Amino acid sequence: MDKGDKAMQKTILITGSTDGIGLETAKMLTSLGHHVLLHGRNPKKLEQVQKTLLELKGGGPVEIYIADLSLMDNVEELAKTVAEKHSKLDVLINNAGVYNAPDPVTQDGLDIRFAVNTIAPYLLTQRLLSLLDTSGRVINLSSAAQSTVQAEAVAGRVKLSDGAAYAQSKLALTMWSRSLALSLKENGPIIIAINPGSMLGSKMVKQAFGVTGNDIRIGAEILTRAALTDEFKTSSGKYFDNDLGQFVSPHPHVLNTRKCQDIVRIIETILA
Repeated sequence: MDKGDKAMQKTILITGSTDGIGLETAKMLTSLGHHVLLHGRNPKKLEQVQKTLLELKGGGPVEIYIADLSLMDNVEELAKTVAEKHSKLDVLINNAGVYNAPDPVTQDGLDIRFAVNTIAPYLLTQRLLSLLDTSGRVINLSSAAQSTVQAEAVAGRVKLSDGAAYAQSKLALTMWSRSLALSLKENGPIIIAINPGSMLGSKMVKQAFGVTGNDIRIGAEILTRAALTDEFKTSSGKYFDNDLGQFVSPHPHVLNTRKCQDIVRIIETILA
């Protein structure tokens, strides 16, 4: 990358970037010369991925951050560490997701799906808002699987099946994405929820459905486009469905301002 490109280099944090769509996206963005902040739970795996990415021809710098996103104090710590090293963040890709776990209840008494898929990205986004400012972008990984959110389940008071918890956590994420985008208007980053594509060949799809899945690059390409291109510049609060390759009308609850505010209130109560 020559010096002229330096101004174009973006600093991009991708949660859950040691495998699946997150890793593929990190590879794509690094090879385009961007400064990628990798996140994962496993230090060995992170170091291995960092080494691989740093070997890419013409690649940008790569940093690693360790945090367990099922624990909110880890999320706080992650935000703090990123803010200590960077005064500006161009893009936050909230990619980390959980479908099932040996123990679905976290130390905080939450369902791990809501903790990782909904609450952690909300908290991380809030804590990094000042670094993202008005030119930044927040890209939240939603899913084609979305179903009506039970408040009690978000708070960890109702046990759900893996599929139900996952689908509700993804709708809740899509709801707060729109709610936050509407409340910030032009005083904050662009916030977009994306279904990166159904049944892509991630570890999660293999675990949940026992199938190899479709080419994972489908998901990485749309996240890269959302992070960098102008087509997403005026789309804050919108929902992009990569199965259809376009912005679409989201689940009706996402368009219900009061329901979305209720979800935000529940998350804020849990965090308080």
